[in-house]
Amino acid sequence: MNTSLADSVGTFEIAGKKIARLGFGAMRLTGLGIWGEPEDRAECVRVVRRAVELGVQLIDTADSYGPHISEEIIREAIHPYPDDVLIATKAGLTRNGPDVIRQGDELLRLGPAAWPPLGRPEYLRQEALMSMRRLGLDQIDLFQLHRIDPRVPLEEQVGELKNLQDEGKIVAIGLSQVTVDQIEQARRIAEISTVQNRYNVSDRSSADVLDHCARHGIGFIPWAPVAAGRLADPGGPLGHIAAAHRTTPSNVALSWLLHRSDVVLPIPGTSKVAHLEDNLAAARLRLSDTELEELDAAA
Repeated sequence: MNTSLADSVGTFEIAGKKIARLGFGAMRLTGLGIWGEPEDRAECVRVVRRAVELGVQLIDTADSYGPHISEEIIREAIHPYPDDVLIATKAGLTRNGPDVIRQGDELLRLGPAAWPPLGRPEYLRQEALMSMRRLGLDQIDLFQLHRIDPRVPLEEQVGELKNLQDEGKIVAIGLSQVTVDQIEQARRIAEISTVQNRYNVSDRSSADVLDHCARHGIGFIPWAPVAAGRLADPGGPLGHIAAAHRTTPSNVALSWLLHRSDVVLPIPGTSKVAHLEDNLAAARLRLSDTELEELDAAA
């Protein structure tokens, strides 16, 4: 096992595997708008392989990325999977097209309108089985409910994941974009191993969820981990701290997340090997207490 990354960032246990806390998010292994084939599939395959070579052990994907394309690329890249690599996927969001489209020279972002939730138990079961087929797995390490469908009782959605777990088709159960109350409702039905909410240095709206996860030993996987907005400007806190360390604002943002709590597992994503290697350099970045305090106060 390549332990250099794990030694740098520490580990967290999910599904019986101790994994390095800096993972890889595979959403970008697709075309524009997280739709269809990527522009350079061979490069995407190289990205996944290089991530594992550099010690990444958490690969996070979803059935809706492409749809299906991301899972297929992961299998092409690293199947049969190393024993110390954890594959996490999700179901519960459907697709009605790309979430970004070109209009002339501009990009129009459709956002959540392109990702309708669907949490009917029979659909979640179908997608778990299809993910197993696409990924080439007999058992999914971590299967996450991508969104809670407001039209379906939560206990039916999480209950079906518990059924899949009891049948041995999945090992651990995760949730995505949930509140503290929803986590507690779900924990009355099944053990919840992880929560994946949007959280970064400029968006702390899920701070209460992160704190709740830390108290209960639940892994917290922040999506959009490097989104920083104006904080990354040259005069902003990320910008000037990055300049002082001769690194990038993105690496400072990732380092801040890793310092935030031992349960945090950032999953920066990319479709380029060079960008992947740059992101993983955050593992070696050590911020001072003063710099961390400045970033804590910067939201």
